[in-house]
Amino acid sequence: QHRLSFSLPIASPAMAMLSTLAFAVATLSTSAAAGGLLRVPISKLHVQKVDGQSRGAQIMLGAAAQLGMAPHTAPTTQDVLSKNQYNSAYYGEIDVGTPGQPVTVIFDTGSSDLWVAVARGAHGKGLYFDGDSSTTHHSLHEPFHIRYGSGDVSGMFCEDTVAVGQLMLPNLTFALVSNTSGINGWDGSPYNGILGLGFDSIAKSSGQTLMSALVASGQLERPVFGFYLGDNSPGELVFGGVDPAHVASDFTWVNVTLPTWWAVGLDSIKLGDDLTLSATSTAIVDSGTSLIVGPTGEVVALMAMIGAETIQGLYVVSCAAILPDLSFILGGKAFALSMEDLVIQKMGGFCMLGIQAIDIGMPLWILGDVFMRKYYVQFDWGQERLGFALAASGNNLI
Repeated sequence: QHRLSFSLPIASPAMAMLSTLAFAVATLSTSAAAGGLLRVPISKLHVQKVDGQSRGAQIMLGAAAQLGMAPHTAPTTQDVLSKNQYNSAYYGEIDVGTPGQPVTVIFDTGSSDLWVAVARGAHGKGLYFDGDSSTTHHSLHEPFHIRYGSGDVSGMFCEDTVAVGQLMLPNLTFALVSNTSGINGWDGSPYNGILGLGFDSIAKSSGQTLMSALVASGQLERPVFGFYLGDNSPGELVFGGVDPAHVASDFTWVNVTLPTWWAVGLDSIKLGDDLTLSATSTAIVDSGTSLIVGPTGEVVALMAMIGAETIQGLYVVSCAAILPDLSFILGGKAFALSMEDLVIQKMGGFCMLGIQAIDIGMPLWILGDVFMRKYYVQFDWGQERLGFALAASGNNLI
């Protein structure tokens, strides 16, 4: 069944290696009311071990990977519900080709390309794209390759029709991936592609990115999209605006400093009143990275102050400890995360924190899904800025 419900347009906007995964399965039906907000309802499916790895494993897609951070018609507001893979990835359904073939993709603000798996790269998954079955498919015979923190994918570029809800883009350039062997846990994951929402400048394709094409098509009410990351529940990605039901405060706007990734100026980081760090001046907001990632020296200093210890590259503290907030100062405003916000898993009396230390050639922080579950983020493509507001609900606990 495919169920579509509409409301009035609104004016304000890797693969996981887990011992237990919460996957989601879309249930599709059709019903419509007046307006332009499309919702796709989603339910959960629980799946056992993937690659025998712990549920604390990190997903690193666009920004983290490309920066080399692998640890060792009328304008509308379009709404796509995102499935929550046990608080580690957010994915939803798009249609590719004519007639449309449903494909599940991770929505990744840290990369810019769209790719979908074909039968050879699907490794037995039920959903994959078959270009031969599409009457609008056109092969480009240009190779595609991208490296993610969790592995590599490769294939060939093509052109075809792509639809996100009722937003349709003919002749969009994207990649058909036949090699997913480098991605850990691919066989057990519920998604079979990546939809990059970064800027055109970091795209592997010479054509328009999906967001760039949507803006140029005039289908969006405003050139923005907004993320609400559900916490052990469905999330929501809105194209053309925001969903005010998921926003609990005014937006603080911060200009993008480099229109490649969604990078903004980071004023400082504060741990309660005990410690202020100002050595790193850039933060990237990345829905394709599951945790908060920072330079080793700074993360080590912060974790030492709260008495955290490391287990398999992640930090744990006593769940009984009373700890100060960790705040990221963006646009002059403190965006605080309590220790409860940072906890991604409880193990007996210990709490695992969603923060990881990784070094690259430049100092920066990546504010991944742990941050984005606490704060609704509006990505303003037209004005190249980010808006941050308190999300209406949520905590990070797995």
